[in-house]
Amino acid sequence: MIDIRPILQVAGILLTTLALAMFLPMVADIVEDNDDWQVFLGAGFLTLFVGMALFLTNRTGATGLTVRQAFLLTAVAWLVLCAFAALPFAFADLGLDYADAFFEAVAGLTTTGATVVTDLQSRPAGILLWRAVLQWMGGIGIIVTAVAVLPMLRIAGMQLFSTESSDQEKMLPRAVRIAVVITTIYGVFSVLCFLSYWVAGMTSFDAMTHAMTTVSTAGFSTHDESIAVFNSTRIEVIAMVFMVLGALPFVIYMQMARGRFVPLWRDVQVRLFSAVVIGAIVLLMLQRVLAAGDDTSFWILLREVSFNVVAIATSTGYVTEDFSAWGGFATALFFILLFMGGCTGSTAGGIKMFRIHVLAATLYTQLRKLTQPHGVFVAHYNNVQISDQVAQSVTTFLVIFVAGFFVLTAGLSAHDLDFITSASGAAAALGNIGPGLGPVIGPSSNYASLPDSAKLMLCAGMLLGRLEFFTILVLLTPNFWRE
Repeated sequence: MIDIRPILQVAGILLTTLALAMFLPMVADIVEDNDDWQVFLGAGFLTLFVGMALFLTNRTGATGLTVRQAFLLTAVAWLVLCAFAALPFAFADLGLDYADAFFEAVAGLTTTGATVVTDLQSRPAGILLWRAVLQWMGGIGIIVTAVAVLPMLRIAGMQLFSTESSDQEKMLPRAVRIAVVITTIYGVFSVLCFLSYWVAGMTSFDAMTHAMTTVSTAGFSTHDESIAVFNSTRIEVIAMVFMVLGALPFVIYMQMARGRFVPLWRDVQVRLFSAVVIGAIVLLMLQRVLAAGDDTSFWILLREVSFNVVAIATSTGYVTEDFSAWGGFATALFFILLFMGGCTGSTAGGIKMFRIHVLAATLYTQLRKLTQPHGVFVAHYNNVQISDQVAQSVTTFLVIFVAGFFVLTAGLSAHDLDFITSASGAAAALGNIGPGLGPVIGPSSNYASLPDSAKLMLCAGMLLGRLEFFTILVLLTPNFWRE
C-alpha cells in the first residue's frame, strides 16, 4: 500500500501557496474598489484551510519520495491545484459554471492559454491578474517538473537529462533546490519583461500581467484582441524575445547562474528550434509575398508572420492576426507547429525538440544500417549516446501522443464540431498552445461556445499533454497499486 501522507503533505503546502497567491488579486480589486475582492478572500481562506489541514494532519519524518509516490504526487498536485484555482472564476460574476471555471484554471496552470472568458477588457482587475498569476505559477511548476521530477521517473526519454543519482531520498530535496534557482531566474526574466513592456508604452497593469504570461509562454491577455490591441512593433518585438527565452532550456540558464557559461547554440535543441522557427517564417513569407492580391508591404508581412510563428512555435498562443485566414498552406503549417513545441526543460508545450531530434537521429541511424548492414552506427544527442532504452521511450511517447490526438479529435467530433475545430482543438490542448484553427476556436475566437463535456475533454488533453501522458497513464495500470 502506498503511503499517501507525504503526498497529502506536499499537496497541502502547494494549496497553501495557491491560497496566498489569491490574496494578490484581492488587493487589486480593493484598490479598484471592486466587490470581487470578497470572492478572492473567500476562495483564499477556503483553500488555505484545506491546505493547512492537509499539511498538519499528514506530517511525517520522511525526507524523500518513492518512485510510486512521485508519480501519484505529480498527478494529484496538478488536479488538486486546478480544482481550487477554479474557485475564483466560479464565484465571480463572470457567468461561468464550474466546468467553465475548471477549464480556465487548467488552461492557466498548464500555460495553455485557451480561454472561455469573453469581453476581457471590461473584466475586474482581480480576475485578469488571477489569470496571469496562474500562468506565471504554472510556468514555474512545469520547469521544476521537467527538470527535477520527470528525469527521475524516466518518462518519455527524459532519463537522458538525469544528472544525479536516481536515489529516491534525493528526489524531493533536489526538486526544492531546483525550484529556488528556477524561481530566481524566472523572476529576473519577468521583471525585465515588465520593464520592457512598460517602457514600450503599456500601462503598468498590462505590462505586469503580460510579462507573467509571456515569460511563461502561456498567452493569456487582458484584451480579447490579445497583443494586437497595442498595435506596437516595439511591444511585439519585446514579446518575441521573451517568448523565445521562455521556450529555451532553463537548465542552461541554471548553469550560467552558477558561473558556468554555456553557449546556447551548443545545445542541439536550440539549433533545431531556431531552424524550425526561421524555416516557418521564410516559407510563410514566400507564400504571402507570392500570393495573388496580397499587396501588403514586405515589412508589415514580416512583422505579422514573425510574431505569429514565434507565438505558436513557443506554445504561447498570443495572436495579432487571424492566420487561419492566410490560406490552406498557412493553416497546414500552423497545424504542424501546434504539435512541435519548444525545448525540453522550458515552459513550452508540445512534443519538444529533444524528442524530434532523438526520433530523427534514430531514424537516420536505422537507414544507414539498411545500406551498410555490417556497420556500427550510434545516434547521439549533445555528444551523449542515445541508448536503445531512451529511443524506445521516445518512440513510445510519440505513438501515445498521436493516439491521444486521434482519440481526442474523435471525442470532440462526437460533439458535432467540424474537423478543423476538432483536430486543431485536440492539437492545441495536447500541445498546450491555446488558440486552434478555424472560425470556432481560431485566433479570433475562444472556447466559450463549446459544450461543457467538450471542455472537460480538452481539460484532460491539457493535463495529459503537460504531464507527458505517462505520469497519468501509469496510475491506471494494476501493477502500480500492487505491493
